[in-house]
Amino acid sequence: MVWVKRLGIALVLLVLLTLVAVAVTGVVFVRAGFPQTEGERTLAGLDGDVEVLRDGHGVPTIVASSSDDLFRAQGYVHAQDRYWEMDMRRHVTAGRVAELFGADQVETDTFVRTLGWRAVAERELELLEPETIAMLEAYAEGVNAWTEGRSGRQLSLEHALLPLTGAGGYEPEPWGPVDSVAWLKAMAWDLRSNLEVELLRGRLAAADLPGDRDWRELFPDFDGERFPTILAEGGEVTEDGFVPEGTDVQRPVELTSTTDVLAGPPDTGVDAALAEAQRALAASPDLLGDGAAGGLGSNSWVVAPDRSTTGTALLANDPHLGPSQPSLWYQQGLRCEPVGPGCPYHNLGFSFAGLPGIVIGQNADLGWGFTNLGADVADLFVERLDDDHYLTEDGWEPLEQRQETIVVAGGDDVEITVRETRHGPLLSDVSEGASEIADDAPDGEHAVALKWVALEPRPTVDALPHLMRADDWTSFRAAAERFETPSQNMVYADTEGTIGYQAPGRIPVRRAGDGTQPVPGWTGEYGWERFLDFEELPWLLDPDVGYIATANQPALPEGDEPFLTRDANPGYRAERIHELLQERSELSPSDLRDIQIDNHNGNAANLVPALLTVDADHTAVAEMQEVLAAWDLQDDPEAAGAAAFNATWRHLLARTFHAELPEFAHPDGGGRWWEVVRRLLDDPRSVWWDDPTTEERETRDDVLRSALIDAHAELTERLGDPDGWEWGELHTLTLEHGTFGTSGIAPIERLFNRGPLETGGGSDVINATGWNAAAGYEVTWVPSMRMVLDLGDLDAGEWIHLTGQSGRPFHGHYTDQAELWRDGGTIGMAFGAGAVEEAAHDRLRLAPKN
Repeated sequence: MVWVKRLGIALVLLVLLTLVAVAVTGVVFVRAGFPQTEGERTLAGLDGDVEVLRDGHGVPTIVASSSDDLFRAQGYVHAQDRYWEMDMRRHVTAGRVAELFGADQVETDTFVRTLGWRAVAERELELLEPETIAMLEAYAEGVNAWTEGRSGRQLSLEHALLPLTGAGGYEPEPWGPVDSVAWLKAMAWDLRSNLEVELLRGRLAAADLPGDRDWRELFPDFDGERFPTILAEGGEVTEDGFVPEGTDVQRPVELTSTTDVLAGPPDTGVDAALAEAQRALAASPDLLGDGAAGGLGSNSWVVAPDRSTTGTALLANDPHLGPSQPSLWYQQGLRCEPVGPGCPYHNLGFSFAGLPGIVIGQNADLGWGFTNLGADVADLFVERLDDDHYLTEDGWEPLEQRQETIVVAGGDDVEITVRETRHGPLLSDVSEGASEIADDAPDGEHAVALKWVALEPRPTVDALPHLMRADDWTSFRAAAERFETPSQNMVYADTEGTIGYQAPGRIPVRRAGDGTQPVPGWTGEYGWERFLDFEELPWLLDPDVGYIATANQPALPEGDEPFLTRDANPGYRAERIHELLQERSELSPSDLRDIQIDNHNGNAANLVPALLTVDADHTAVAEMQEVLAAWDLQDDPEAAGAAAFNATWRHLLARTFHAELPEFAHPDGGGRWWEVVRRLLDDPRSVWWDDPTTEERETRDDVLRSALIDAHAELTERLGDPDGWEWGELHTLTLEHGTFGTSGIAPIERLFNRGPLETGGGSDVINATGWNAAAGYEVTWVPSMRMVLDLGDLDAGEWIHLTGQSGRPFHGHYTDQAELWRDGGTIGMAFGAGAVEEAAHDRLRLAPKN
């Protein structure tokens, strides 16, 4: 018995020692790529010493004596914290993901190769100014200085796991300027405006909808009588267009007018080609989020000194993008010491890992922010094909063709043929089903070509250094003029108290049509005449109302020139922002932060009154009405009313539209659908309320009643009695790693993913934690960061982003901002030298390598 006891103890000790060894090995393995943030390192190429001071959240401020050293160090620091993200992005933008993750990624690579993102980026390098090239090259030198001598787990945990995907032996190539420039192609693609909606219209036009349903009613025009446009805070319509009161504004009116032409013959060959183009868009990479979901937007506003409690200009910005782990953004300060002609930069703001400079933020003179303008900068052309030719107004022309080879980890190389017309690459070729498109349609084979401004090389990257060192409104506009793709709303505030707005971008003027539907490519009718000149684009300076607000609503009133798009956001967020900005005669920075996390549901304001009038002849209806009547219309995470309403909304959409529409057109529940249903509420016997699968003729109240009952049943099953309903239990956010976090292998996913977090907010709420009603309640896009600047005190800014600075799992800054972000909190922005020193937690000296 003694021997048995001793053996048992020995075995227990052996197991414990093994577990300790495994744990220690795991810690060493995981920490191998963690950055050095204190002490001293040498960095090849430096001309002088550089300091990297990080605050308690890992936000670095880089201090250097030359511009080249500043950007070398930025490349080094980005690689320290985010190298896997950077390496993965350049594989995405080059169409080379399959060489890391195998055959499942071939279709995504085919999509990117078809559009030729990297090829366009390579041509753009030839157009850039010398200082921009120097910035890109210095940045690349810094990245490569960090990777030198590193491999596998020293690069990242993800690189160490690549042998599991069949990519064993992978060694990253040196970073180059084109790797940075290509990232802007991805950014432009994910902010591409209305392609999905354009395809949806084209397919619905060819669909056989039951009864007298008119698909056009599902795409309501912007209601300019209710919702504010960006340049419509007050003023009058003159023969020269809308002129805001007390403003210095430039906006032309003598431009080629657009029409309401909706073209594209509704035959099976065309619809098959459109269906393949739709599948191709689904295969496209979503590095910023799902452009199809309708959620990619943003909020920003600037407040003049006479409307602020500080007596200075204020600026707020929160871009809405897809959630990711790590966050898309990287907070960073860049400071020349001293600032002068040879080194003119002193900036603090948000950057992208992989791209030098600051994208959104402030310098010593001004601050700036972005929201998506949503200008229609892409069109789909239906082409008639005959073998390797396509029909034009001039007759049959040969298709341009090129061959591409996709390397596949663990498999054979895949050869693809990319075909193009004068309009652009054939998007419908991307999907594996493209070869099955019927070629016996009445007009022969069809395909869909994409014409998109970002496929033509333009020197957009030049905007970054100009923007970073702009010192007044004039130089800011000069920088904005260079920002051609993607088209954005840019807000401005400076230390002198000036506020402004500029809409830059390369925006086409069409010969005919308005870009809302695919058009025939063989007639020559629907091409592009030219692009708007920068001086033709809307801008606004110091309006009398004392603020400017953008939330992806139209920039201009309906009918005003220039024409930008028919598919802007319907305006609910903009309406609420205006309401909150006008509630107080003076606004503090704290007020602006509170507005950013406002959860008011404008859809509920339309729909709840109608829901409360439904006959309570069913226990479920009565209980739902009791919860909704007590609700304040705020989508707070703990709100029972928010759970009740949003569940009702989801079931209402299913009851009203799923039987009538093909699956590809099922509602996502965003702002456009708020407007569709708001208008249907005024017509209780509209054909849309009727279920075509039943013999009865359903009315509005029948559908509202059924939706309440359906929602009650779902909530009771999932959450129990109404006393326990909370919106946050349904509306959860999982911080999902874009590659290994979606592997389907639970132990691997647990290494990288975090959450779920119970959140408030919702689709087209200011706190825009969007969700897709066709899929569930889970968060699909988010306010990716929040920032509030006080231009009178550059150290008083506040900011936050979704996760944390580090892209390295288990690092202390991997998710240390996530819960603070969820709760609406922020951290301080240290700008000046004294504030940076005071906030410094770690200090790393980078010295020249002899």
